[in-house]
Amino acid sequence: MTDPIDWTDAFENGAYIAKAAEIRDGWSVRAEAFRETAALTRDVPYGDHARAAYDLFQTPAPKGTLIFVHGGYWHQTDKNTWSHLAAGAIARGWNVAMPSYPLAPEVPLGQITAHVARAVRTIMDATEGPVALAGHSAGGHLVTRMACPDIDLPRERITRITSISGLHDLRPLRHSAMNETLGLSSEEATQESPALHTPVGGTQINAVVGAAERPEFLRQTRLLAEAWQGQIDIRDLYVPGTNHFTVIDALTDPGSALMTAVLGPR
Repeated sequence: MTDPIDWTDAFENGAYIAKAAEIRDGWSVRAEAFRETAALTRDVPYGDHARAAYDLFQTPAPKGTLIFVHGGYWHQTDKNTWSHLAAGAIARGWNVAMPSYPLAPEVPLGQITAHVARAVRTIMDATEGPVALAGHSAGGHLVTRMACPDIDLPRERITRITSISGLHDLRPLRHSAMNETLGLSSEEATQESPALHTPVGGTQINAVVGAAERPEFLRQTRLLAEAWQGQIDIRDLYVPGTNHFTVIDALTDPGSALMTAVLGPR
Protein backbone atom coordinates (compact mmCIF):
# COMPACT_ATOMS: atom_id res chain seq x y z
CA MET A 1 0.00 0.00 0.00
CA THR A 2 1.30 3.45 -0.91
CA ASP A 3 1.40 6.23 1.64
CA PRO A 4 -1.47 8.73 1.43
CA ILE A 5 -0.67 12.00 -0.32
CA ASP A 6 0.15 14.91 1.97
CA TRP A 7 -1.96 17.49 0.13
CA THR A 8 -0.94 20.29 2.48
CA ASP A 9 2.68 19.75 1.47
CA ALA A 10 1.74 19.25 -2.19
CA PHE A 11 0.42 22.81 -2.42
CA GLU A 12 3.24 24.36 -0.39
CA ASN A 13 5.59 26.54 -2.43
CA GLY A 14 7.55 28.86 -0.16
CA ALA A 15 9.26 26.11 1.84
CA TYR A 16 10.78 24.71 -1.34
CA ILE A 17 12.01 27.98 -2.89
CA ALA A 18 15.34 29.54 -1.93
CA LYS A 19 15.00 33.09 -0.55
CA ALA A 20 11.21 32.83 -0.79
CA ALA A 21 10.55 35.58 1.77
CA GLU A 22 13.00 37.92 0.01
CA ILE A 23 11.30 37.31 -3.34
CA ARG A 24 7.84 37.93 -1.93
CA ASP A 25 8.91 41.10 -0.12
CA GLY A 26 10.44 42.36 -3.36
CA TRP A 27 7.18 42.14 -5.29
CA SER A 28 5.52 45.00 -3.41
CA VAL A 29 8.65 47.17 -3.65
CA ARG A 30 8.90 46.62 -7.41
CA ALA A 31 5.17 47.17 -7.84
CA GLU A 32 5.21 50.52 -6.01
CA ALA A 33 8.22 51.72 -7.98
CA PHE A 34 6.52 50.83 -11.26
CA ARG A 35 3.31 52.67 -10.31
CA GLU A 36 5.30 55.84 -9.66
CA THR A 37 6.38 56.05 -13.31
CA ALA A 38 3.34 54.53 -15.07
CA ALA A 39 0.41 56.21 -16.78
CA LEU A 40 -2.16 54.85 -14.40
CA THR A 41 -5.81 55.19 -13.42
CA ARG A 42 -6.21 53.67 -9.97
CA ASP A 43 -9.09 51.99 -8.15
CA VAL A 44 -11.74 51.97 -10.87
CA PRO A 45 -14.80 50.29 -9.30
CA TYR A 46 -16.52 47.30 -10.90
CA GLY A 47 -18.80 46.43 -7.98
CA ASP A 48 -19.89 47.42 -4.48
CA HIS A 49 -17.32 45.50 -2.44
CA ALA A 50 -14.30 47.51 -1.23
CA ARG A 51 -11.98 45.17 -3.14
CA ALA A 52 -14.06 45.26 -6.34
CA ALA A 53 -11.77 47.69 -8.17
CA TYR A 54 -9.07 47.59 -10.81
CA ASP A 55 -6.04 49.61 -11.84
CA LEU A 56 -5.62 50.49 -15.51
CA PHE A 57 -2.09 50.98 -16.84
CA GLN A 58 -2.31 52.89 -20.12
CA THR A 59 -0.23 53.32 -23.24
CA PRO A 60 -0.89 55.62 -26.21
CA ALA A 61 -2.95 54.06 -29.03
CA PRO A 62 -3.23 50.66 -27.32
CA LYS A 63 -3.31 47.49 -29.41
CA GLY A 64 -5.62 45.90 -26.86
CA THR A 65 -5.98 45.23 -23.14
CA LEU A 66 -4.37 42.55 -21.01
CA ILE A 67 -6.33 41.70 -17.86
CA PHE A 68 -4.05 40.17 -15.23
CA VAL A 69 -5.62 38.36 -12.26
CA HIS A 70 -3.40 37.97 -9.20
CA GLY A 71 -2.88 34.86 -7.11
CA GLY A 72 -2.54 34.25 -3.40
CA TYR A 73 -4.54 31.03 -2.98
CA TRP A 74 -7.79 33.02 -3.09
CA HIS A 75 -7.17 34.44 0.40
CA GLN A 76 -4.07 36.65 0.10
CA THR A 77 -2.65 39.71 -1.71
CA ASP A 78 -4.30 42.24 -4.02
CA LYS A 79 -3.58 44.13 -7.22
CA ASN A 80 -1.04 46.41 -5.53
CA THR A 81 1.49 43.58 -5.15
CA TRP A 82 1.79 42.89 -8.87
CA SER A 83 1.81 46.24 -10.72
CA HIS A 84 5.34 45.74 -12.08
CA LEU A 85 4.13 42.72 -14.09
CA ALA A 86 2.40 45.16 -16.46
CA ALA A 87 5.77 46.28 -17.84
CA GLY A 88 6.10 43.73 -20.62
CA ALA A 89 2.65 44.28 -22.08
CA ILE A 90 2.97 48.07 -21.79
CA ALA A 91 6.24 47.88 -23.74
CA ARG A 92 4.39 45.97 -26.44
CA GLY A 93 1.73 48.68 -26.72
CA TRP A 94 -1.05 47.07 -24.69
CA ASN A 95 -3.03 48.53 -21.82
CA VAL A 96 -3.04 46.40 -18.67
CA ALA A 97 -5.91 46.12 -16.20
CA MET A 98 -5.33 44.51 -12.79
CA PRO A 99 -8.38 43.82 -10.64
CA SER A 100 -8.56 42.94 -6.97
CA TYR A 101 -11.38 40.73 -5.72
CA PRO A 102 -12.93 39.72 -2.37
CA LEU A 103 -11.03 36.98 -0.59
CA ALA A 104 -11.82 33.81 1.32
CA PRO A 105 -13.02 33.20 3.94
CA GLU A 106 -15.16 36.35 3.67
CA VAL A 107 -16.70 35.00 0.47
CA PRO A 108 -16.80 31.48 -0.99
CA LEU A 109 -14.73 30.64 -4.01
CA GLY A 110 -17.71 30.68 -6.34
CA GLN A 111 -18.31 34.32 -5.47
CA ILE A 112 -14.66 35.11 -6.18
CA THR A 113 -15.14 33.64 -9.66
CA ALA A 114 -18.28 35.75 -10.11
CA HIS A 115 -16.41 38.91 -9.09
CA VAL A 116 -13.61 38.23 -11.57
CA ALA A 117 -16.18 37.66 -14.33
CA ARG A 118 -17.80 40.99 -13.44
CA ALA A 119 -14.40 42.68 -13.48
CA VAL A 120 -13.63 41.27 -16.92
CA ARG A 121 -17.00 42.42 -18.30
CA THR A 122 -16.59 45.90 -16.80
CA ILE A 123 -13.07 46.30 -18.20
CA MET A 124 -14.20 45.08 -21.62
CA ASP A 125 -17.07 47.58 -21.60
CA ALA A 126 -14.61 50.39 -20.81
CA THR A 127 -12.03 49.47 -23.47
CA GLU A 128 -11.84 48.73 -27.17
CA GLY A 129 -10.03 46.10 -29.19
CA PRO A 130 -8.82 42.61 -28.35
CA VAL A 131 -8.56 41.38 -24.79
CA ALA A 132 -6.13 38.83 -23.35
CA LEU A 133 -6.51 37.26 -19.91
CA ALA A 134 -3.65 36.00 -17.77
CA GLY A 135 -3.42 34.96 -14.15
CA HIS A 136 -0.91 33.46 -11.75
CA SER A 137 -1.60 30.56 -9.36
CA ALA A 138 -5.14 31.14 -8.04
CA GLY A 139 -5.38 33.77 -10.76
CA GLY A 140 -4.58 31.06 -13.30
CA HIS A 141 -7.56 29.13 -12.01
CA LEU A 142 -9.75 32.21 -12.22
CA VAL A 143 -8.87 33.10 -15.81
CA THR A 144 -9.42 29.53 -17.03
CA ARG A 145 -12.83 29.63 -15.34
CA MET A 146 -13.61 32.45 -17.77
CA ALA A 147 -13.48 29.86 -20.59
CA CYS A 148 -16.19 27.72 -18.96
CA PRO A 149 -19.79 27.67 -20.25
CA ASP A 150 -21.38 29.01 -17.05
CA ILE A 151 -19.53 32.34 -17.41
CA ASP A 152 -21.24 34.99 -19.57
CA LEU A 153 -18.67 37.11 -21.43
CA PRO A 154 -18.34 38.69 -24.90
CA ARG A 155 -15.92 35.95 -25.95
CA GLU A 156 -15.43 37.19 -29.49
CA ARG A 157 -12.99 39.82 -28.18
CA ILE A 158 -10.97 37.46 -25.97
CA THR A 159 -8.00 36.29 -28.01
CA ARG A 160 -5.94 34.37 -25.44
CA ILE A 161 -6.26 33.05 -21.90
CA THR A 162 -3.03 32.13 -20.10
CA SER A 163 -2.91 30.29 -16.81
CA ILE A 164 0.51 30.65 -15.18
CA SER A 165 1.12 28.03 -12.47
CA GLY A 166 -2.63 27.65 -12.22
CA LEU A 167 -4.80 25.18 -10.34
CA HIS A 168 -7.42 23.52 -12.51
CA ASP A 169 -8.81 20.67 -10.40
CA LEU A 170 -9.62 21.95 -6.92
CA ARG A 171 -10.84 18.70 -5.39
CA PRO A 172 -7.47 17.83 -3.77
CA LEU A 173 -7.52 21.17 -1.92
CA ARG A 174 -10.32 19.80 0.26
CA HIS A 175 -7.74 17.45 1.78
CA SER A 176 -5.23 20.19 2.60
CA ALA A 177 -5.00 22.46 5.63
CA MET A 178 -5.85 25.36 3.33
CA ASN A 179 -9.45 24.22 3.23
CA GLU A 180 -9.88 25.50 6.78
CA THR A 181 -9.77 28.93 5.10
CA LEU A 182 -11.36 28.14 1.73
CA GLY A 183 -14.20 26.00 3.09
CA LEU A 184 -14.63 24.14 -0.18
CA SER A 185 -17.44 21.60 -0.25
CA SER A 186 -17.28 18.65 -2.61
CA GLU A 187 -19.89 20.30 -4.83
CA GLU A 188 -18.13 23.67 -5.00
CA ALA A 189 -14.71 22.09 -5.61
CA THR A 190 -16.19 20.25 -8.58
CA GLN A 191 -18.08 23.26 -9.93
CA GLU A 192 -15.05 25.53 -9.63
CA SER A 193 -12.61 23.15 -11.35
CA PRO A 194 -12.02 24.32 -14.94
CA ALA A 195 -10.68 20.92 -15.99
CA LEU A 196 -14.07 19.39 -15.20
CA HIS A 197 -15.92 21.80 -17.55
CA THR A 198 -16.16 21.76 -21.33
CA PRO A 199 -14.50 24.97 -22.58
CA VAL A 200 -16.29 27.28 -25.00
CA GLY A 201 -15.25 29.84 -27.56
CA GLY A 202 -12.48 30.13 -30.12
CA THR A 203 -9.93 31.45 -27.62
CA GLN A 204 -6.41 30.04 -27.47
CA ILE A 205 -5.63 28.68 -24.02
CA ASN A 206 -2.09 28.48 -22.64
CA ALA A 207 -1.21 26.50 -19.52
CA VAL A 208 2.24 27.67 -18.40
CA VAL A 209 4.26 26.44 -15.42
CA GLY A 210 7.82 26.71 -14.18
CA ALA A 211 9.68 23.50 -14.94
CA ALA A 212 11.16 23.56 -11.41
CA GLU A 213 7.80 23.89 -9.66
CA ARG A 214 6.30 21.43 -7.19
CA PRO A 215 5.03 18.21 -8.79
CA GLU A 216 1.39 19.08 -8.11
CA PHE A 217 1.63 22.28 -10.16
CA LEU A 218 3.23 20.38 -13.04
CA ARG A 219 0.41 17.85 -12.79
CA GLN A 220 -2.28 20.52 -12.68
CA THR A 221 -0.87 22.12 -15.84
CA ARG A 222 -0.73 18.87 -17.77
CA LEU A 223 -4.17 17.92 -16.45
CA LEU A 224 -5.82 20.94 -18.05
CA ALA A 225 -4.02 20.39 -21.34
CA GLU A 226 -5.19 16.77 -21.44
CA ALA A 227 -8.74 17.54 -20.30
CA TRP A 228 -9.31 20.28 -22.88
CA GLN A 229 -7.31 18.87 -25.78
CA GLY A 230 -9.49 18.40 -28.84
CA GLN A 231 -12.15 20.77 -27.48
CA ILE A 232 -10.27 24.06 -27.76
CA ASP A 233 -6.85 25.29 -28.90
CA ILE A 234 -4.77 24.59 -25.78
CA ARG A 235 -1.01 24.46 -25.33
CA ASP A 236 1.10 23.64 -22.29
CA LEU A 237 4.48 25.31 -21.73
CA TYR A 238 7.13 24.39 -19.15
CA VAL A 239 9.59 27.24 -18.51
CA PRO A 240 13.10 25.92 -17.74
CA GLY A 241 14.84 27.00 -14.55
CA THR A 242 11.82 28.74 -13.00
CA ASN A 243 9.70 28.00 -9.96
CA HIS A 244 6.33 29.18 -8.70
CA PHE A 245 7.71 32.55 -7.59
CA THR A 246 10.09 33.27 -10.48
CA VAL A 247 8.12 32.11 -13.53
CA ILE A 248 6.07 35.33 -13.55
CA ASP A 249 9.17 37.56 -13.83
CA ALA A 250 9.05 37.08 -17.60
CA LEU A 251 5.88 39.21 -17.72
CA THR A 252 8.18 42.23 -17.33
CA ASP A 253 10.12 41.29 -20.50
CA PRO A 254 8.29 42.16 -23.73
CA GLY A 255 10.42 39.70 -25.69
CA SER A 256 9.99 36.68 -23.42
CA ALA A 257 8.38 33.42 -24.48
CA LEU A 258 5.79 33.97 -21.75
CA MET A 259 4.77 37.33 -23.22
CA THR A 260 4.45 35.68 -26.63
CA ALA A 261 2.12 33.11 -25.10
CA VAL A 262 0.09 35.81 -23.35
CA LEU A 263 -0.24 38.30 -26.23
CA GLY A 264 0.85 36.40 -29.33
CA PRO A 265 3.80 37.14 -31.64
CA ARG A 266 5.07 40.72 -31.83
